Amino acid sequence: MTDQREVAIVRWPGQAPSVRDGLAELLAAYHLQTQAEKGEAVAGVDGLPDRYRVEIADPQAVFVDDVVLLALSGGTAVGCLVVTAAVDGRSEVKRLWTDPAFRGRGIASSLVSAALVHAAESGVSAVRLSVWKWRAGAIALYERLGFTVTESWDERDQLVCMERAV
Repeated sequence: MTDQREVAIVRWPGQAPSVRDGLAELLAAYHLQTQAEKGEAVAGVDGLPDRYRVEIADPQAVFVDDVVLLALSGGTAVGCLVVTAAVDGRSEVKRLWTDPAFRGRGIASSLVSAALVHAAESGVSAVRLSVWKWRAGAIALYERLGFTVTESWDERDQLVCMERAV
């Protein structure tokens, strides 16, 4: 098994095509799991809403203005996170996902930490995110990394909005 020391965080695009395929797989797993957790499970990617299928089919086009961070174990993508382009001095973190076989190794923490470094280098004043309220582990992670709950900017029910100064 690979341990945390053997996982590298890289910015994408700019990686080999196989990494792109790995990103699509991670995004598919993220969206399929989220749909199931919302009580709207689908059999496969074709059953996902259009906006999610587009992300999976062509992440480079969807995230063209954003930075995608990938956790790589060898040449395999095992985790991802998207940092959006800054708006009003803030970036947003979204699509944090770690392959279940690699969880518990600090990969999500490393991805979020790398996102915060990127945000600081980009000159933003704060990073925000939204997380489903039933994802207690993710909320605890974000709190450990200095995020606090803030007023919601998203109208979807059951989302917790959080923010952290950079």
